[in-house]
Amino acid sequence: MKIQPIALTLSLFALSTAALADDDCTDPVSDWQPRETLRLQLEEQGWDIQRIKVDDGCYEVKALDANGHRVKAEYAPASLNLMEIKIKINRDNAKDNEDFRHLIETFNKVTPAPQHQEPSTLATQSQ
Repeated sequence: MKIQPIALTLSLFALSTAALADDDCTDPVSDWQPRETLRLQLEEQGWDIQRIKVDDGCYEVKALDANGHRVKAEYAPASLNLMEIKIKINRDNAKDNEDFRHLIETFNKVTPAPQHQEPSTLATQSQ
């Protein structure tokens, strides 16, 4: 019977598609921090931000880091935690024997931004 192999193939395809979707951010929009908060955080590290957009529920950042390397990074919009990063090394700005592992360590040490508070909470705290 040929129906069983087709059904098995379709179910395996459905499972593999679900597994691929796990890298999306799932933060509720109501918990998201403003893009400007992420922009300021990265500019403090010396990044020249080219674009911040929403892609698959994550903030996707395209920028040049302090060393002139092209960076594409994804951040969780609620916590602003780094989810994924890709660095394209600019060989013109690199030393021949420079070790780039320190770049990854630097990106992983980003401190999370303060959580968003409701305006009523802020008014109570200032009194």
